[in-house]
Amino acid sequence: MILFIKLLLAHLLGDFIWQPNSWVADKEIKKHKSIYLYIHILLHGVLAAVLVADIGFIPYAILIAVTHGIIDLMKLNFQKPKTKRTWFIVDQIAHLLILIGIAFFYHRNSIIPILSFNSFWILITGILLVTKPASIFIKTIISIWSPENQISQKDNSLASAGNYIGILERLFVVCFILTGHFEAIGFLLAAKSIFRFGDLKEAKDRKLTEYVMIGTLISFGISILVGLAIQALLLQLP
Repeated sequence: MILFIKLLLAHLLGDFIWQPNSWVADKEIKKHKSIYLYIHILLHGVLAAVLVADIGFIPYAILIAVTHGIIDLMKLNFQKPKTKRTWFIVDQIAHLLILIGIAFFYHRNSIIPILSFNSFWILITGILLVTKPASIFIKTIISIWSPENQISQKDNSLASAGNYIGILERLFVVCFILTGHFEAIGFLLAAKSIFRFGDLKEAKDRKLTEYVMIGTLISFGISILVGLAIQALLLQLP
């Protein structure tokens, strides 16, 4: 299980945290001719090898890099503007299945003692998951309903403020779950609803209201599931 957690952390870092939007745009335009595609593939292999920290894992890290590149190339060549959301989900599921398969067939402990703290890997992966990866996932899922034109005309909020607010609220929810303060989650949701009520009432746009509600519920749902998963995994540790 810990090996998979490390591989998942490497995947989150390589696919979301350390992959700029400019890389994504370049890959979508140039596909297999994009230099960033190969940097991205190499990054995944290096991250997997470094986090597992076992010389014997290097062939598996290479396998992760190669399969990641193949899956990404398939997505780049087959996705269309209308199917980007579907291919994003398929792409991520395929990557996770590869990681699960490798973790299943490879069972060794890290050769670096400081990297063998299982609780550290569980916590850092869970916390990272509810930041940028969760934001991208939520944006992709609700993009089918996104009233972007209306938002861009009416919204005078700070740049990327909504994104950072979402990340902070998910981190708070995970923290509340891990510390056993479930009532604080209800307070946080109520507080956000109160602040949002005035904006939505002023906008007088039912579609915008529904869009915000869907995004909020998915965001809280993801953070609650991740928090409960972290808690369950930590309880299983010896």
